[in-house]
Amino acid sequence: MSDTTLPPQDFAATVEQLETIVERLESGELSLEDALTAFEQGVRLTRDAQQRLDSADLKVRALSEDSEGQLNVTPFAGPAAAQDAADESEETPPW
Repeated sequence: MSDTTLPPQDFAATVEQLETIVERLESGELSLEDALTAFEQGVRLTRDAQQRLDSADLKVRALSEDSEGQLNVTPFAGPAAAQDAADESEETPPW
């Protein structure tokens, strides 16, 4: 793989490519030079993925902040919790 290979535009594809590189490195079948090249590409992909995660984190924080800059943290309620809340709001019949 060459140094001019651009990282994929999709985060999932980046992770998949990293997993492939790790498998190749762990196989022990690469020459020292090929292993070093694969390692270098893995480092580049890891840095790219970390930048994407940092950027996504900043976006989430920006969207979650209130007017005073405090994070509005809302617990995630899955489908079961939402159904439980709906059941509790209904009146129980007298029988």
